[in-house]
Amino acid sequence: MRSSRLGIGEVALRHGVAAHVLRHWEDRGLLAPARDGAGRRRYGDDELARVAVILRGKEAGLSLDAIRVLVEDGGDPVVRRAVLGAQAAVLRERIAAARAALGIVECALGCESHEPEGCGCGQAGRGPERVQPGD
Repeated sequence: MRSSRLGIGEVALRHGVAAHVLRHWEDRGLLAPARDGAGRRRYGDDELARVAVILRGKEAGLSLDAIRVLVEDGGDPVVRRAVLGAQAAVLRERIAAARAALGIVECALGCESHEPEGCGCGQAGRGPERVQPGD
């Protein structure tokens, strides 16, 4: 079942993006909607699926260049794995940094001191249970 071709405003509304974003993606080579007789963009099922893939890639933190590599027709599986592997490494680093930040916040929540200098949670390897008076 194919949908009727939608205009840019309808697609933008359906996917929660601004129309200028869709035009930008077109300028970057990610989308190629058909044009009607008046030159207006018309998005069919293939373009709607591509918009959803682009949004999913952005959600995963991929750049538009990386997404373009992943969605190109006949894309090289070795290149695809390299792009995704690099993004996975970036995400692992971000997760590690977020865990460290959470540790500091949780440490501070359990700290008896109301003064940052007395708690030590901001110091590497120190927490409220490790800080001794006079440290």
